[in-house]
Amino acid sequence: MDKIIYLDSAATTKTSPEVLDSMLPYLKDSFGNPSSIYSIARESKRAIEKAREQVADALNCNINEIYFTSGGTESDNWAIKGIAFANEKKGKHIITTSIEHHAVLHTCEYLEKYGFKITYLPVKSNGIIDIETLKKEIRDDTILISVMFANNEIGSIQPIKEIGDLAKEKDIYFHTDAVQAIGKIPIDVEELHIDLLSLSAHKFHGPKGVGVLYLRNGVNISEMLHGGGQEKKKRAGTENVAGIVGLGEAIHLATKKVEKRNKKIIKLREYLIDEILERIPDTILNGDREKRLPGNVNVCFKYIEGESILLMLDIKKICASSGSACTSGSLEPSHVLLALGLKHELAHGSLRLTLSEHTTKEEIDYVLEVLPIIVDKLRGMSPLINQKK
Repeated sequence: MDKIIYLDSAATTKTSPEVLDSMLPYLKDSFGNPSSIYSIARESKRAIEKAREQVADALNCNINEIYFTSGGTESDNWAIKGIAFANEKKGKHIITTSIEHHAVLHTCEYLEKYGFKITYLPVKSNGIIDIETLKKEIRDDTILISVMFANNEIGSIQPIKEIGDLAKEKDIYFHTDAVQAIGKIPIDVEELHIDLLSLSAHKFHGPKGVGVLYLRNGVNISEMLHGGGQEKKKRAGTENVAGIVGLGEAIHLATKKVEKRNKKIIKLREYLIDEILERIPDTILNGDREKRLPGNVNVCFKYIEGESILLMLDIKKICASSGSACTSGSLEPSHVLLALGLKHELAHGSLRLTLSEHTTKEEIDYVLEVLPIIVDKLRGMSPLINQKK
């Protein structure tokens, strides 16, 4: 196949033509600083507020609960540090999970230096937490529960409604990193009792470098950035107008006809999983088979390393991943796979293929033609194969 086959949508997505078109005016003639008062500045201000309305509509919240950031990492940092430092007189205990994105895990590790106590919930072998375990870990000084909506590596979807209900009952703030979930799962922050939510535009065919923190009215949080009065004096810095406009258009498009789009993607996902497991022996599917993101396929091939697979797939013009894009180049196996109970040598042999609405069956068939040959070749060179029992 001559064209590049892109199966790494969990890492980033291609900016859609409609989104790009919506952004261009604010990179050209409508370039005014939204904090100024003349006409082209007011155009920028109106464009930001329209995008805020689009995000609020997608999440079913008020427009004054939407704050624009530089992306999911900033939103996660702000949510967790902001709640921690604003509420430390009430308590210094935070609950999260062992499979969070590093934007959450490293932020929690940072807070431990300031005397905060962090509970890292384990997950079951399918990558999903146990609600009863969460209940047992709640203390009188617990101020925040932060659990990702869906995992970026294995696609497992957490019981967000149950967590939200529990947090509300116990009067504890609930934050979810929904970076991977937006546009794939309908999200209603009111119904799910979510207090804080992070998202990033480039995961749903928007531009890179722009995100959102949903912040429920009344939540006690400290500012992340100090400076000007932007974002209702909670997040200083001149707004990325074009990026915000693109995010608004992208979330509008991504949250329309989700079920119809998912139906096609899930059909391809199931076909890909079934064929990989049938054609390639000694292969393990990671994550829950049913409670997973529509386009996520994560497998481990015994006796070989994922990085070698990626290099050989790249030669065949197939873009894939062995885990999170934020940890690519690391020699350590995925912390997510280790949390599932996999041994180091098996976790090293992981491959993540993430589909989008643009993925075709022709592309999947090509991958299924190429992948078994690559795995067989690598196993033929692997000293680990000789240890097979």
